This record gives sequence, C-alpha cells and structure tokens, in this order.
Amino acid sequence: MTQIEFGISMLYCLGEPFKKMITYLESIDTKLVEIVDDGFHALNKKKVSILKEIAYSYDLRFTVHSPFADINIASPSKAIRTLMLNRLKRSMVFANALDAKLWVLHPGNKTGISMFYPGEDWKQNLKSIHLLNFLANDLGLKIAIENLPGKYGFIMKNPEDFIRLYKEDSSLEDIGIVLDTGHSNLENQTESFLRKLPKKIVHVHVSDNMGDDDQHLGIGYGQIDWTQFVKTLHEIQYEKTIMVEAVEHLQESLDKLKEMLF
Repeated sequence: MTQIEFGISMLYCLGEPFKKMITYLESIDTKLVEIVDDGFHALNKKKVSILKEIAYSYDLRFTVHSPFADINIASPSKAIRTLMLNRLKRSMVFANALDAKLWVLHPGNKTGISMFYPGEDWKQNLKSIHLLNFLANDLGLKIAIENLPGKYGFIMKNPEDFIRLYKEDSSLEDIGIVLDTGHSNLENQTESFLRKLPKKIVHVHVSDNMGDDDQHLGIGYGQIDWTQFVKTLHEIQYEKTIMVEAVEHLQESLDKLKEMLF
C-alpha cells in the first residue's frame, strides 16, 4: 500500500477569500491538494497564475474539483445545459493549465419535471459526459466522476449506475470513479463500490457522517466503519489517491488514515 498518495481538499475553506486559501496552501502538510473551482475560489487566469507560483514554491500538485453549485449536466433545458457545459469546459481548461492530476466531475440530477420524461435525465447525463470526455482527451486531462447520493436527486449513486454508463458508451472506459465515502455511506454502497469496481476507482474522497446527511465530518466523528474500509482497500490493493474532504479535523483525519493504512 506504499503507493497511496494522500491529499487535502480545500473545500473546508471554500467560504473564505481566495487570498486566505492561498495562505493555507503555504502551510499545509501535504503535497497534493484539491482546488474547488467554485464560489470564492472559482478559477480564472489570475488565480491560475497565483496557484502555479505557489505550486512551484512549495512543490505542490493539484487535482481540481469541477464547479457544482447550480450545475446539472442532465438538465432538460438545452439552453441552460449549454451554459453549464461551457462553464465546465472553462474549468477543464484551467485545470489543464494547472497541470492537474485529475478533474473531478459531479453527475447529473433529477429535476421537478423528471417524472414527465422518464429516462431523459440519464440520456442527457450520458450525452454531457461524452462531450466533456471528448474535450478532456483533446486536452490530455484525466477526468473522473464522483458518486452522489440518490437522496439529493443524483442519478449515479451506486456501482450499477457506473457499470451502465460504461456499457452504454464504450468511449467512456477511460473515465475513472471518484469514490466519496460520505456519499456512499448515505446509500450504504461503500463496500459495494470497492468490491465491484476496484479498477475503476482512481480517487477517493474521505469524510465521515452519521448516515443521514453529507456532513463532511472528520474521520472517526461519524459512524463509518473505517476499520472495514481500510481492510477492503488492502484487499483490493488500492494504490492511488485519497483526499481528505472533511471541513474539520483535517490534519487529525490525515494522520488517522495514514496510521490505519500503514
């Protein structure tokens, strides 16, 4: 398990100004950082330039989480979906400029009119992912899709949804999965993802919760069985990246994971 690389998501400070986030980067105890391209931290040319300077000075490498506020790649409105896709494409270009190791994408979700158009959400979700993957290949950018809870309306919540995606569009075989433990815990799907799609999981977001809401608690502050999680990681020989995506107890969570895994 020595090849696992640990990192920290800057989600915890998304409510603070970009300049404040930069000061955190200068003292963070990891070389891998996930930048959230949203809110105060939404990327532009100036921010990318600053981040590249920080990366050079502190030997940091980045992954980028795509914008997710008000983004629905399965929207039934072509005009709105086009605007969203243009926003995501812009994010991919900035991620590429940062030499990002990975660009993380949220799948689409249902809307208030989904019940009137059965299957349309999935159709548009698949079409949007195909278009984004085409651009990613053109840029040479690696992208991966995150599992999201069905309780919040998302349509890719369990392993079967991802298996269906790969089956229906073989050109998406190179797209990986970002396993979010907080999300999968709400669906009781963590073990299932690890067992059914071990080779597809290229990135793991770790945070804890009590099983009802996506609380982004520190490791050990919810009810996730971390001993079983670590045991399964060993069994499937997971050797990629693990990103702490808690909003509290970050260093403690990072230290706990390293101790359990090694």
